[in-house]
Parts: sequence; structure tokens; C-alpha cells
Amino acid sequence: MRVDRIKRLSMQAITRYGAKFTTDFGENKKVLEQVSIIRSKGLKNEIAGYITKYIKREKSSKDLATEDEEVESEELVEDDAAVVEDMAETPDEIEIVEEPIKESS
Repeated sequence: MRVDRIKRLSMQAITRYGAKFTTDFGENKKVLEQVSIIRSKGLKNEIAGYITKYIKREKSSKDLATEDEEVESEELVEDDAAVVEDMAETPDEIEIVEEPIKESS
């Protein structure tokens, strides 16, 4: 029961004041003091701890998603490089024609 209460209160605080919370436990305790009235020191610490853990988890999942996107783009670049290398191996199939640049008078 107590865990559900901590989750519920933490999620309410994140929903209302999410931009103020960080991955630092001490800062989150200070923010809770500013935006809420929690008389129990233990309850405040548990809520701040849950919020800190939640923010860290969200941040790491976003970082992982960003890394996945970077890996995909790197793979695409490698694939393009492989195509260029394949083309370079068969120069007879590729003919580059340079037209002379016409200077206007």
C-alpha cells in the first residue's frame, strides 16, 4: 500500500512540476519542499528518491533511443560507402563525362 501511495504522489508531482525535477536527489528534495507540504521527513525522502529514479530511467531510455538512431545512421553511411566501393571496383561500367565549362561572353 505504501509503495502505491509513493508512486501516486510522485507521479502527481512529476505531472505538475516535471520540469523542475532533475537526476539529483538533494535538488529534488528542495523542489518538493517548495511545491508541496510533506510533514514526514521519511515520506519526503521516499518521494524524492522515487522521482530521482524515475527521471534517471526516463533520461537513460531517451539516451538509448538516441544511440539507436545514431547507430542506424552510421549503418546507412557504411552501406553507402560499400556501394561506392563496389562502383569503384568496376570502372568499366561507369563512365564519367566532363563537359567543358562554357564561358559567357
